[in-house]
Amino acid sequence: MSLPRITHLPSGRLLSTILHHQLLLPSIIPLTVPKRAVIQGEYRRPGQPKKTKFAWQKINFNFSKGLEAIKKHFTLLKKEFTDRWVGPEGKPIVEHMLEQNRVVWEFRGPESLREWTVSSDREIGGHSEAYLKLGRNNNTCFLYGTLSSTPPRDGETRYSGYCTMRSKQPLASFDRKKHHDWSSFNTLQLRVRGDGRPWMINVSAETYFSHQKDDIYCYFLYTRGGPYWQDVKIPFSKFFLTHRGRVQDDQHPVWLDKVNTIGFTLGDKADGPFQLEIDFIGVCKDYAHTEEFAYEAYKRNPEV
Repeated sequence: MSLPRITHLPSGRLLSTILHHQLLLPSIIPLTVPKRAVIQGEYRRPGQPKKTKFAWQKINFNFSKGLEAIKKHFTLLKKEFTDRWVGPEGKPIVEHMLEQNRVVWEFRGPESLREWTVSSDREIGGHSEAYLKLGRNNNTCFLYGTLSSTPPRDGETRYSGYCTMRSKQPLASFDRKKHHDWSSFNTLQLRVRGDGRPWMINVSAETYFSHQKDDIYCYFLYTRGGPYWQDVKIPFSKFFLTHRGRVQDDQHPVWLDKVNTIGFTLGDKADGPFQLEIDFIGVCKDYAHTEEFAYEAYKRNPEV
């Protein structure tokens, strides 16, 4: 549609003529610029295929397994109610207050390995391998494998070479999240036997916001190698906050009343075989350690 040519018109009449012709023009849809989504999707590692199935398609509709699950969850629910009448975590209140040591994980049979998962960079196309089995006397946990820092040829990943072992999230009845309450303790204690490699201990705690779900508290575990066991004590005040492998500026202590998982990660870029044997993992109360937090915590609104 062509507009008529307007020449030599007064300013008021020219303005009214332009407005009149604008009302007769067809509506023009403005160009839309794509905005960043407010709710971002789940993080996907490079080389990992996208999930094409819906959540309901993974459900196994089996009647017999459904009856077993109902029986299992109602048994757990009954135990939760009875434990609350006894005291915290099913212990009398006096015993809970005077408790100084607690063994959280002890490897004394095949069923104890079901509480742990093992992964490596093979999930993203790497070449590392990690395996988990019981020790020689079926009284320890033996983690072994081969570390390879060769990145996968996917055109995206530049660094590779890690193996990790992590405990599973404890669940209450009807698959509700259950947390480890270590607020009465201040030190992580474990008995290990390694091959001299440095490991990273990862502690994951519950968060309030969804964007903090990848926050992990880390500290180092230095094994000395050899045939002898070593008893390691690491205060929780030494653990520093990281997010997807990056140390954060805003540091704060671990919420010991809402601990979800604990893990061990190897990524020292030394290609070759490795092994780590664990006897037990526990927590203790060290009265000689009075430090609250080992790192500087910034105040957003400092006092004047």
